[in-house]
Amino acid sequence: MSKSYPKRKVIQLIKEFDRKLILEDGMEIMGYSFGADCEKVCELVFNTSMVGYQEIFSDPSYTYQAVVMTYPLIGNYGMADDDYETLTPTIGAFVVSEINDEPSNFRSTSTLSSVMKKYGIPGISGIDTRKLTRYIRDNGMCKVLICDVGTSVEKGIKILKTTEIPKDAVSKVSSKNILIKEVSDPLFHVVAFDCGMKENIVRSLEKRGCTVTVLPYDTDACTVKSLNPDGVFLSNGPGDPENVPELINVVKQLQGIYPMFGICLGHQIISLSYGAKCYKLKFGHRGGNHPVKNLSTGKIEITSQNHSYAVDIESIKNTPLKVTHINLLDGTVEGVENKKDRLFSVQYHPESAPGPEDSTYLFDQFIKMMKEGKNA
Repeated sequence: MSKSYPKRKVIQLIKEFDRKLILEDGMEIMGYSFGADCEKVCELVFNTSMVGYQEIFSDPSYTYQAVVMTYPLIGNYGMADDDYETLTPTIGAFVVSEINDEPSNFRSTSTLSSVMKKYGIPGISGIDTRKLTRYIRDNGMCKVLICDVGTSVEKGIKILKTTEIPKDAVSKVSSKNILIKEVSDPLFHVVAFDCGMKENIVRSLEKRGCTVTVLPYDTDACTVKSLNPDGVFLSNGPGDPENVPELINVVKQLQGIYPMFGICLGHQIISLSYGAKCYKLKFGHRGGNHPVKNLSTGKIEITSQNHSYAVDIESIKNTPLKVTHINLLDGTVEGVENKKDRLFSVQYHPESAPGPEDSTYLFDQFIKMMKEGKNA
């Protein structure tokens, strides 16, 4: 005989929207607040990575940007102390479909929301991120206000019109002092210009036996020469490369003296130092699955990317640089080299973790270049 059970009363709790986005064209998108309780104007971009939200959140290249995460669930494995790309995150805001503040991960020491509160970074969840991503693809990157749900559209548009995105992003995130990161029995000494350098770049160099001296972005060429390095590295970083003319000038002075390797912003700065031009992409490249063709081997590499600007391929023809890599999605320049001056650079991130490891050989290429320089 089957038992009968009393019917349970189902109570549905409907949470009211308490935060919203206002775009430059007056579009409103309602959602729920998490992270810091503050109002911000940012540049609206999207990232298609399925994993690695902690790396994205702590990547200095996202300074002043509100990042829309296309993967629907964010926060589910928490925040691990060893996985930060910088100890002081400077991302503008996080826009997600669903936030999980009860992570399941034995390495997690805090939740994403609590870290965002600590560093004054607002977030909004409950967003149709697929729809918003398509909007950015159709209309391009734009300014966005993340604010309280009670803010009127008229007030929001006025704030957007009167608020400029700062151009000091590199100076904001760069080291303020020279830092030496030593390894035991170093094989090489690398000086690295910090434009917002990710920690995994340092780890990748240390793993290969390099002591890394981290320099503020505005360090002069005489200081570099006094450190007697085996090689020079130019890091990733936020914003327009033309906003750091002092570093472009220093790279001009160091061309041909030391082996040189640049990543992302560093790639753009190297290109500009030789007279090439850069331009802003419509919606940028941000994700972990961008196909890039290595023109010397013909192989396709799956890469991790995060940039708003690209090097103009036509402008390279008037320089001694040679294009080495091409993006298969839109034909943009992904790498250049000058063998005579012993330098090369790539637009993507071979150090990305988590992420594809197809391009880690580039660090070995830099090591080989420094070794040949020592033996010359």
